[in-house]
Amino acid sequence: MADNERLHPLRPFLKNWVWEHGRIGTRYLDCVDGAIKFDEGKKAHFAAEKYIYVPLGKDAEDTGATDGPVIQEAGLARFLRAAQLGTPADGGSVTDVQRAVQDCVELGLFSAYQAEAREAFARYSEEPMFEDEIRAAVADDIRRSYARTREQLALYDFSVLYGLPAPLLISETPFIDWRVRANPALPYVSMPLGPYCLLVGAPSGRSSRLGPVVWKAASAMGPLKDHNRHIAEHARLWLVATTDDQLIAEQSRFAAPASARNEDTKP
Repeated sequence: MADNERLHPLRPFLKNWVWEHGRIGTRYLDCVDGAIKFDEGKKAHFAAEKYIYVPLGKDAEDTGATDGPVIQEAGLARFLRAAQLGTPADGGSVTDVQRAVQDCVELGLFSAYQAEAREAFARYSEEPMFEDEIRAAVADDIRRSYARTREQLALYDFSVLYGLPAPLLISETPFIDWRVRANPALPYVSMPLGPYCLLVGAPSGRSSRLGPVVWKAASAMGPLKDHNRHIAEHARLWLVATTDDQLIAEQSRFAAPASARNEDTKP
């Protein structure tokens, strides 16, 4: 598949942020120029950054021939829609939902290490190394940082919080490890599935087997109330919201030129 045809790994999630009332598209903040923009259609054209894939599984070989983790696209789409609509019965069978959650975790980690991978690639490119040596060095760096995390998450219990009272933000790095980000640390990981639903993982205490996914109607974010702040603080390319007001509130984090005022963002 050509680069210009390759789907962004987070597009299945971004579909839940598409505005479909009148003018169809996505509101987002361009973190490069600080401008609030509206991306027409459902294809998330603004999410166009290239990804570097590093298999994190044990004994996985990095041949460079694979663009990303293997995902069950239909099952993931069904799960994400059910989460956004707050209809657990439509998410699929227990096994289907477990697989969809695993896919979410894989895509979350995939997005989480991109900045580090790009920095490592640029750093090693300055060295007298062949391309395959550079890729191998980058892969080693990423595995040292993320392979253990993936192993830990395989034993986590996951819950889908749906019907949240306030809309969530999403960026190019939507996976939050609250064990690292929060102060004091919290024993959770999370990833937004849609504006009003959140995937949350916590240690299970088990040594094997993935447990069933629990669906919970949530009227508050509880200890994860700083979700949007963490998403905005770590956004470097784009930040997506359901309203302009959410993006305006975060715009000061980025250097917006005086001319970058988009008056045509409302449907």
